[in-house]
Amino acid sequence: MMDPSTKQRSGAGSQRQLASLKLISRLLGHELHSQPSAKSITLSRESVTEIQSTLDLFIEDVSSGRSVSMPRGAAAPSVRSVTPS
Repeated sequence: MMDPSTKQRSGAGSQRQLASLKLISRLLGHELHSQPSAKSITLSRESVTEIQSTLDLFIEDVSSGRSVSMPRGAAAPSVRSVTPS
């Protein structure tokens, strides 16, 4: 059984990870709303840099073991590397 301080640390880690995902969602949502009639959208270099930085921090956080552990039997998500062309 977890003691209260362990639960708080796990909750704080989850909140930090969710904050990263929320930031990415907001950045992408902003781009979608700023270009509503376009079938394809254009991202600024700054937006792509912000998204990449946020994803890198999220991956680092999860990889370092600061994340909440996966339930037994759950598959870990795969991370794919993307090289800009």
